[in-house]
Amino acid sequence: MRTLPVGDRALLVEVASAEEAQALHADLLRRRAEGSLRAEEIVPAARTVLLDGLADPAALARELTASEVPAAPARARTVVSLPVRYDGPDLGEVAAHWGVPEDEVARIHAGTEFTVAFCGFAPGFGYLTGLPARYGTPRRGTPRTAVPAGAVALAGPYTGVYPRSSPGGWQLIGRTDTLLWDHARVPAALLTPGARVRFVPVATA
Repeated sequence: MRTLPVGDRALLVEVASAEEAQALHADLLRRRAEGSLRAEEIVPAARTVLLDGLADPAALARELTASEVPAAPARARTVVSLPVRYDGPDLGEVAAHWGVPEDEVARIHAGTEFTVAFCGFAPGFGYLTGLPARYGTPRRGTPRTAVPAGAVALAGPYTGVYPRSSPGGWQLIGRTDTLLWDHARVPAALLTPGARVRFVPVATA
């Protein structure tokens, strides 16, 4: 692990992989819950974890750099199921890139169990991992000015679902009517780091 100070009360911890970032994030949340760590925010990303609101970032940095990345946490028992119509405008392009028919894209994608590695870009947007590396998908050459809410999309090793309409350059393969972000819900985000996710095909209207 490598640590970098961020201001007076924050610390950025760098690790070697997304899996290590997920394991470290889960361990830090556990420590905060049991009272052995005091941090206001613990935010995972692709290969980093940011801790904010620390009383003594330097002391924590020394502790973390002298230790090993914790073992991966036990997988969550509950699986979030998202019904999806696989009719996205980029389905054909993704199929061509994968070298399979369009309906095979849906079968492969729906047959995969995903994990929310981290969240970002927009409230409720989760970066989901799980597809084998051979299905990595390049972003669009020209981003769209508006991607509709509920669009299921691919970019690099990740799957994501747009929680609201916004610009975006990911490849759109389907859509869901599930509400990803709801201020009246606790937590507001349906997809949170560590959550298990399955996409369930439904017939197109």
